[in-house]
Amino acid sequence: MVSTVFHPSNKKAKRELKVNYNNEILPFCSKPKYLGVTLDRTLTYRQHLEPLRKKLISRVALLRWLPGPGWGMKTLRTSTLALVQSTAEHCVPARCRSAHTRLVDPVIKDTLQTVTGCMRPTLAEDLPILAGIQPAELRRKGATLSLACRAMQPGHLLYSTFTCPPGGSAWHLKSRHPFVPAAQQLISSSDDNNRSAALCADHRSNEKWLENTTRLRTFIPDIGTHPRGMALPRIAWVRLNRLRTGVGRFRSCLYKWGMTSSAACECGSKEQTVDHVLLHCAIHRTP
Repeated sequence: MVSTVFHPSNKKAKRELKVNYNNEILPFCSKPKYLGVTLDRTLTYRQHLEPLRKKLISRVALLRWLPGPGWGMKTLRTSTLALVQSTAEHCVPARCRSAHTRLVDPVIKDTLQTVTGCMRPTLAEDLPILAGIQPAELRRKGATLSLACRAMQPGHLLYSTFTCPPGGSAWHLKSRHPFVPAAQQLISSSDDNNRSAALCADHRSNEKWLENTTRLRTFIPDIGTHPRGMALPRIAWVRLNRLRTGVGRFRSCLYKWGMTSSAACECGSKEQTVDHVLLHCAIHRTP
C-alpha cells in the first residue's frame, strides 16, 4: 500500500503526501500501479507501455519456438491471442489514445509475421488478414466501444462519469484524449448492431478491406477469422501466404533487397516474380 498524488501544476508536481495508516506513514510513490497499469502524472502511460513492450517481445520469442511441422495454424492463432493479444490489450480503453502506443505496434506486427510465416518486407496491412486477427487499432476501438456501451447502463461504475456533460470532470486534460469524448464519438458513429468489441472490429475491418487494392485482395475477397488454407500444415501454409503476398525468395525480391546481382529468371525472362513462376516460367510452373 502506497500513497500518491497527481497535480496538473508543474510547481506542485513533486509534492508528497504523508498519509498515516495504522500508525504508520505510507511510502510515497510517484508512479503507482493500479489494476496492472502503471500511472504517471501526465497520463502518457509511457512507464506502462515500455515494460509491456519488453514483456510482449519475450512472449513473441516463445511463440517462434512453439510451432512444429504438425502444428495447425488454428492452434498457433489461439496461442497468439492468449499470450500476446490479451496482454497487449489489458485496460486498453484507458490508454489506447496515448502517443506511446506505437511502442507496442511493431511487436504485434512481429507476432502476425510468426503466425503467417510472411517475410518482413510484407505489407503490414496484409498480415492481420492472413492471420485472421483484426488490426490492432480496430481491436482497440472495439474494446473502447464495448466498455462505453456498458458504461451507459445505470449502476455501472463509470455511469456518472460517462454521462457527465461537456465541460465537466470527464473533459479534463484534453491533450491526453480522455476516454469519455473518444467513446462518445465512437458510439455516435456506430449503429446498435455493431457495438460489441468483436462485431465492431469485424465491421470496420470489412469496410476498410473493401477499399483495399493490394494483390492480396484478389485472393481473399472476404476476410474472416479463418482464412482459406488455415487447415493446411504449417509448411504449406507459409508457402501459400508468400505466394499470395508476392513476397518471397523470388529473384525480383532478392534483387530489390540487394541479395543477388540480377532479377532475371533461369528460363531467360527479365524478371522472376511470383506470377512469372506460377504462370509463365518453363522451369518452375506447374505442368
